[in-house]
Amino acid sequence: MTHHAPSALLSAALQAAEQGWHVFPLRPADKRPALHGEAVCPLIGDCAGGHRKWEDRATIDPDRIRRAWADRPFNIGIATGPSGLVVVDLDMPKQKSSTGTPCGVTTFGALCERAGQAVPATYRTRTASGGHHLYFTVSPGVRLANSAGKLGKLIDTRAHGGYVVAAGSFTATGPYTVTDPTPPTPLPDWLYALLAPRQPSRSLVAVPSSSKASRYAAAALRAETATVRAAQQGERDSTLLSAARALGRFIAWGDLPRSVVEEALQEAGESAGLSARQCRSTLRSGLNWSVARNPQRRTA
Repeated sequence: MTHHAPSALLSAALQAAEQGWHVFPLRPADKRPALHGEAVCPLIGDCAGGHRKWEDRATIDPDRIRRAWADRPFNIGIATGPSGLVVVDLDMPKQKSSTGTPCGVTTFGALCERAGQAVPATYRTRTASGGHHLYFTVSPGVRLANSAGKLGKLIDTRAHGGYVVAAGSFTATGPYTVTDPTPPTPLPDWLYALLAPRQPSRSLVAVPSSSKASRYAAAALRAETATVRAAQQGERDSTLLSAARALGRFIAWGDLPRSVVEEALQEAGESAGLSARQCRSTLRSGLNWSVARNPQRRTA
């Protein structure tokens, strides 16, 4: 069949990369990554400096993609985190489940109705099993984790640390196809509110929410503080620096007061185990760096 040929899958991989989606090869006719695992890493090539996982090796470089898909009909994985995507996975009930079990599409429709929202019109694919993937974009400062069942039964989400099988891929069950070519739209605020980690902080009360820009900034602040709180030993200072650099742009654009960002990240850094002095130093460095590089106020 023609869609099994490496050339067709290569074209689909290149097309995904043109959207800014970072791709990597999956096993032919399978959903599992085709890249080697850490236990058998040869520590050469991309891994010369240490084992690099599929999320780190996912790329939008057309030359790397052409080399990877040159000879074998690899399926296509899209690393959602590096691609700035959150994908809502609406699954089908297992064959052995009760005949009355609603599918993910039905459950998601009911969720939208309860929220008083229409089902979002965005880029959508049909999976090999008959489910659906809804693609949404998020700003660079927003980090959401994968979820399973958080939005409802048979509804999962893929974000940082996750991937989805791209259109053009196929398994023994069937192909992955585009059912709505609409470009991905921003993740709706009401969906973000359901997926965001619950990290109450008194400093967040002061975040203005009168405009879409400041709501986006507030969402980024919540996500970055949650990431800093969860940072592991050895990564805490670098995580705090990264968060400060990500949020500094919102200060420069006038969407967040610097005092609010400093207080939230200081609290998160100290709760992760950093000293107050180290937090202050890292925050000053990261925020100053970001503000200096984002001097323009964002237009509406």
